[in-house]
Amino acid sequence: MLIRTATPEDAPDIAEVHVRSWQGAYRDLVPGPYLAALSIPERTERWTSILSEAGPDGATFVALIDGRIVGFANVGRSRDDDAGEGTGELMSIYLLPEQVGMSLGRALLARAVDALRTSGFRAATLWVFESNARARRFYEAAGWSFDGTRTSFELGGATLSEVRYRSAL
Repeated sequence: MLIRTATPEDAPDIAEVHVRSWQGAYRDLVPGPYLAALSIPERTERWTSILSEAGPDGATFVALIDGRIVGFANVGRSRDDDAGEGTGELMSIYLLPEQVGMSLGRALLARAVDALRTSGFRAATLWVFESNARARRFYEAAGWSFDGTRTSFELGGATLSEVRYRSAL
């Protein structure tokens, strides 16, 4: 396995991982029609933009096995209104469904946390679906903890709840 910084040319592969991971990991959390409608071409455009316009505090990393992108993580300055100046955010971390449980997630998370620390952040947050017990256990095992903050939003006709986790860096 290799983890490296993503480039705009990686956008199509990141988009595929993004869509397939959502469809696998969230099938019991997000309405099926929403998941079925996810578009790799639309996500490719979004990731091309993200990777082309990355600021000095942001980074995206890809995990490769045999030269194929099988996961990614994206970090940057926290987007939360109540975040302190020294707070970064793990904005996303996803793996192809067949790669879950093979230590790849831990390696990607470690690389993402290291990038936040190197950028000078002293703490980091992330948002996770409240009902995603598997992801919550993953973050808790890595030393993150629920900080008491919740939010909800509408997605595909359902109201979904997220909780915020925090970690000192």
